[in-house]
Amino acid sequence: MTSERATRKERIDPRLQETGWKVVPFKGSNPGTYEQSAVEEYETGNGPVDYALCDDKSVLGVVEAKRLSLGPQGVLVQAERYAKGIAQEPRYQGVFGVPFLYSTNGEEIWPEELRDG
Repeated sequence: MTSERATRKERIDPRLQETGWKVVPFKGSNPGTYEQSAVEEYETGNGPVDYALCDDKSVLGVVEAKRLSLGPQGVLVQAERYAKGIAQEPRYQGVFGVPFLYSTNGEEIWPEELRDG
């Protein structure tokens, strides 16, 4: 059985990089210090999210990763919890600090857009 960490390093990191995101370690919660970066273990008010997608001086989305043997469908709730803990404006749907959520096991990606309309 492949661990979540192995799935992240072998499957998710390369896919993020292929789409133009630099995978970088967390070095502080100021999103302005990261440019087009997928920040690993980004600290939120509700714990660390697997990846925070940072660009334009803000967090644009969160990515919750699961090992390959698990389906990503049921973990968007976990991504929602982390998104509520990101303290930035505007708030989407009144509670979320980012407009986009993703959950993935490295093969399937489940997105959720939180912007109204």
